[in-house]
Amino acid sequence: MNKTVVKTLQILQLFESKEQLTLQDMVHMSGQPKTSVFRMVQSLVEIGFLAKKGEYYELGLALMQFGQLVSERLDIRKIAYPYMQQLKNETNEAVNLVIQDGNEAIYIEKVETSEPIRVYTRIGRRAPLYAGACPRILLTFMEQEDQSKYFQTVSLTPFASNTIRTAEELVKVLEVDRKRGYSVSHSELTDGSSAVAVPIFDSKGDILAGLSIVGPESRFTDAYIESLRMHLMNAAKEIARDLGRRG
Repeated sequence: MNKTVVKTLQILQLFESKEQLTLQDMVHMSGQPKTSVFRMVQSLVEIGFLAKKGEYYELGLALMQFGQLVSERLDIRKIAYPYMQQLKNETNEAVNLVIQDGNEAIYIEKVETSEPIRVYTRIGRRAPLYAGACPRILLTFMEQEDQSKYFQTVSLTPFASNTIRTAEELVKVLEVDRKRGYSVSHSELTDGSSAVAVPIFDSKGDILAGLSIVGPESRFTDAYIESLRMHLMNAAKEIARDLGRRG
C-alpha cells in the first residue's frame, strides 16, 4: 500500500469524531510529523477535501459530492434488486447490474440462475466498456463528448472469440444499439456466453446503469433474445420510475 495515501486517509479519519481540528490537533492525534501533516493538509484543502476556517479545518464539500455518488449507487442496488429477482423468476436466467467507473464497467449486483449450466459473474468484477452487452450499453448511451474522449484513449484488447477488435466495428455496433435501445453480445467477454442489456436512465435522461440477462450462448436464440429484451425493458422502466420517486 502507498504510505502517503494511507497517512492522508488517517488524517481524514480524524474528522469522524471531531467536526473541526487545528493543525496541532491533527499532529497530536495522528502522531505524524508536523511538516508531513502540514503538507497533506494543504493538499487536501487545495482539492476540496478539507476547508480552512481561521485556525480550524473541517471536511470540505468535495467529499459531499463523492458521498452523493456512493449514495446514488447504493440506492440503485437497493431499488433494482427486487426487479432483478423478478426477472430471474420470469426467465430463470442470471441478471446483472453494472455502472460505469472510469473506462470500465463494474458489476454492483447480481441474481444467479438456478439452471445447472450458467455463466458466472461476481459482484465487483470489472470489464471494458466495449466488451459484452451490459458494459457496452453504458458506452452506447454515454454523452457524445465523453464517448469521443473514450475512443481517443481506449485500446481494444480481445477477451474472447467475438470481442470487438476495431474502432470502426465498435462505432457501427453502438449506432445499431442506440437506435434499437438495447445491446446483445455473444462470446465477447467469455466464450460460450451471451447477454442482452438495456439502459437505466435517471430523471434527467442520463444513463445511470445497465441491466442485463446473461446465460449460455446455446439458449440465446433470436426469438428468446426478443423475449428477454421485453422483460428487461419493463424492469428498467420500473427501476427508473422508482429512482425518480426516491429522488
